Amino acid sequence: MRKIAITFLFLLTVLVNAQELKVYQIYNQKEKKVDFGKMISELSKYDVVLFGEHHNNAVNHWLQLETTKALYQKKNGQITLGAEMFERHQQEALTSYLTNKTDDKTFQSSTNLWQNYKTDYKPLVDFAKEKKLPFIATNVTRKFASYVSKNGLSSLDTIADTDKKYIAKLPFEIDYDAPGYPEMIKMMGDHAGLRAKQFVAAQALKDVTMAESILLNQKSGNLFIHYNGDYHSKSYGGIYWFLKKANPNLKIAVIEVLEAQDGTLSIDKAKDESYVPTEFIIVFPSASPKTF
Repeated sequence: MRKIAITFLFLLTVLVNAQELKVYQIYNQKEKKVDFGKMISELSKYDVVLFGEHHNNAVNHWLQLETTKALYQKKNGQITLGAEMFERHQQEALTSYLTNKTDDKTFQSSTNLWQNYKTDYKPLVDFAKEKKLPFIATNVTRKFASYVSKNGLSSLDTIADTDKKYIAKLPFEIDYDAPGYPEMIKMMGDHAGLRAKQFVAAQALKDVTMAESILLNQKSGNLFIHYNGDYHSKSYGGIYWFLKKANPNLKIAVIEVLEAQDGTLSIDKAKDESYVPTEFIIVFPSASPKTF
């Protein structure tokens, strides 16, 4: 009998330890812990969800996929997907793959995709393909952001009319004090000067183009889920700022992501001085598996 009791206690201890080995923790805007179901229920009430990510965090990407599947069910299929990882000029190739006009091998070999496409973004694209969902290539064509980073916004005046569809409508306002941009300037150092402003302008070009892409494809009653690097929407900056400027009545939820260094998934241990709580904050262990 004593042996059975000891065995039971051992199994209970193993079970408890296994339950404590969490790969993420969700918090609401009041920094209270919430479960996955609660997050899905709340997100379904918005027009747009900006789901931030750390590009190489495998758990982050898995959770994006699971969130998308759950919201598809909750919204009865009334969702549209979009991502920073696809540029506007790639839309035709992406749509051809989604509609079975080209196969997977052709799509990947003919399109300049991110290095972690197969592991991190292909599952989202294939889900959209399976469910016949639109998937929007929202980002600016990279070379135009590069022009601005090197030469300033005025360099866009020289691009051909046929290429203007790959960038947001000009001119657009840049508020260098909007969330995230002062932090970028600070990171570049006090002496960066014009170069720092051009770098921020390139970031703003990406943000405003992604915002415009969302607005052009967002339908009433439909939920637009957008996947982007956390920096493009954290603290209500970037894409969020441009969306709200264009349409103040749009209901937008921001999911911010953090990594905790000590493995406790404590939000207090993960946030820094630039942190601003958004609708949902997801904390991952810093030891989360990385895809590159």
